[in-house]
Formats: sequence, structure tokens, C-alpha cells
Amino acid sequence: MSQQTSLLRQLLKPGIHWMLLFIPITLVLESAHASAPYVFFSAALSIIPIARLISTSTENLATYTGDAVGGLMNATFGNLPELIIAFVALKAGLYDMVLASLAGAILANLLLALGMSFLIGGLRYHYQEYNSTSIRMYSSMMMIAVLSLTVPSAFNRFFGSTGFHESENNLNLYLSCALLAAYVLYLVFMLKTHPDFFKSESPGGHEPHENPWSKAKAISLLVLASVFAAFMSEILVGAAEETGEVMGMSTIFIGVVFLAVIGGAAESISAIVMAAKNKVDLSIGIALGSSIQVSLFIAPLLVLLSTFVGPEQMNLTFNRALIGALFLGVILAAMIASDGRSNWYKGVQLILVYLILGMMFYFIPESAT
Repeated sequence: MSQQTSLLRQLLKPGIHWMLLFIPITLVLESAHASAPYVFFSAALSIIPIARLISTSTENLATYTGDAVGGLMNATFGNLPELIIAFVALKAGLYDMVLASLAGAILANLLLALGMSFLIGGLRYHYQEYNSTSIRMYSSMMMIAVLSLTVPSAFNRFFGSTGFHESENNLNLYLSCALLAAYVLYLVFMLKTHPDFFKSESPGGHEPHENPWSKAKAISLLVLASVFAAFMSEILVGAAEETGEVMGMSTIFIGVVFLAVIGGAAESISAIVMAAKNKVDLSIGIALGSSIQVSLFIAPLLVLLSTFVGPEQMNLTFNRALIGALFLGVILAAMIASDGRSNWYKGVQLILVYLILGMMFYFIPESAT
């Protein structure tokens, strides 16, 4: 009886889980053929607690698998909502939106999540120290990833209109395989051969999850949350284009801002919470590690999947605005975070750059992208 009372108190306590009410609200709105923006934003709000549940289930499951496997699981399942949203858009042939959401996910982690973490952590502590070696490693990996993404974009710009379509497709397939191999080697380096490079230097350190769920409960909720994420993502993507038309927003802006922030909500929240607890190394690992996984794992994986589920093969041909924003984001994040010490104003700087880039994508005409 006491356990039931405790569970009831937890459910009634204000928190992000209350946003699960947007699942039935979205279903009602869709069945009533409500205006697309209402359906889109309701579905978006419903995905945030689902993403959080996926993250929490994975954290609890990681207590049974050990640090190495647990770290891999956290990275993979933490990006699951982003992957599901991109996969649904991929099936619908919305390739511009997929590419924009990938670039947006990288920027949101590099600038918004990291900036909010520095800001919230800096407001609680005068300064926070972290492992600068890991920052340099993350930064170099991100720079290599962004440089790799410029190759198919440049090829398309110079040769895409001159009949080299098959060569362009092959380039993207081979590049995707190379990026996936680089990601596997990155995991081996981080988890197996050189874990000391990523050792925490913050006083908070890494603590095991208190009162972990049973393995069966963690797996069951992870599967259930994944199913709901796929279902709500299909509704979200289905309403995205019409929402853009109604509200005067381009497909690029919806992908860069809305889909990216929604898909990465769980990781962003986790990074901010860890920074508030003075576990800034873990916070940085979540934010930058997720960016690396999007660029080296999710992006090339979607290229390979497109050959089976898409109308045609999707290539990594980002437009010039997206490529420029990615370079700017990687360089600024590396410059601001490279000294191993954070404060609240560094967070403001990162957030400001994200807002400026968001305004740029909002005002870029659809025809120019």
C-alpha cells in the first residue's frame, strides 16, 4: 500500500512526465483534422517526455551492463528520437528536412545544450573545471566530421548538374562507410584503449544511478517509449510541411530548429542537469559526444538506409548555409571551451551564437536554400 502511495505521489508531483498528456491530445487533434500547427506542436511536446523516458531507461539499464557497454547504450539510445524522426522523414522523401535536422542536431548540442550547461552551472558555481584533453579530442573529431560532410556537398555543387549522378551516389556510399568505420574506431579509442583521456576532473564525478529499476522494467519501458516515439514522430513529420506553409517557415528552419531541438531534448536536459550538479565533464561528454554520433553514425546510417526505404538515395549534400553554420559552430565551441574552465558568460556566448544562426535560417528564403 505504501509503495502505491509513493508511486501516486511521484506521478502527481509536477515534472516533465505531465507532458505525456500531449499524446492523447495529439491523437484527438489529428482525428479531428485540426490545423497542422496545432498537431505539429502538440506532437512535438509529447516527444520531449518520451525522449526523457528513453534516456532514463537507458541510464537504469546501464547499471547492469558495465561502464563500456553502458556508455555505448547511453549514446545510441539517447539519439534514438532523432534517428526515428529522421527515418520517418526519410521514408517520406523529405531529404532537405532530414539534412537540416542533422545539421540542427549538431548545432543544438554544440551551442545550445553546451551553452545552457555552462550558464546554469556557472550561476551555481563561480567557475567549473573539466578535462581539457577530452575537449580537444571532441573538437578534432567534430572538425574531421564536418570536413567530411563538405566533400559530397562540394561534389554536388561542381558536378551535380553535369551528369555524374551515379558517381555522386557512389561517393556518398563509400564516404558513409568510412564515417561509420571512423565512429567504431572512436568508440574503441574512448571506451577501450584510452579511457583516461576522458577521465572526469570535476568534483562531482560520476555516480551510479540511485535505486536502479529492475532490468525487466528498464527494457519494457525502453521498448514502450521507442514505440511511442516512432508513432508520434510519424505524426510530427506528417504535419511539418503544412505547418511551415501556414506559419511562413522554411523546411530548413523547421528541421534545423524544431526537429533538432525536439529530438535532442533528452540529451540537452541531461547535460544541463549534470552541469547543475557540478558534473561538468559528464555534461560535456553528453553534449559533444552526441554531436559526434550524429555526424559519424546517424548521418551515414541514413544514407545507407535511404537506398532501401527512401524514394531514392539520399546524399549528404548540405547547402552552403548549413555547412557554414557547422564550421562556425565547431570552431566557436572549441575556442570557448578549450581552456578547461567554464563560467556562466561562456554559456551566454554559445547561446547567443545559436540564436544568431537560428535567425539567419528563419530569414533565408526557401528558394535560396
